Amino acid sequence: MKHEINCECVTESTRKRRAAGKDFGGRPSRVTDSQIRSAVRLVEGGEPAAQLARDRGMSRAMVYERSRIVSG
Repeated sequence: MKHEINCECVTESTRKRRAAGKDFGGRPSRVTDSQIRSAVRLVEGGEPAAQLARDRGMSRAMVYERSRIVSG
């Protein structure tokens, strides 16, 4: 029973924070959205994604993953 009450409290708190547009904390991103956008432009221009990611200190997978989030 105590577990169920705790779950309800957490769920309610999460709902309120989302409705208020508050941050949930978590690990800060090392790469900004503008850096990802410029990386995507370079990849579309013909630069290899692996080389671009290495030069900017990120993984190739991060470039592709974050580009999907930023673009749409």
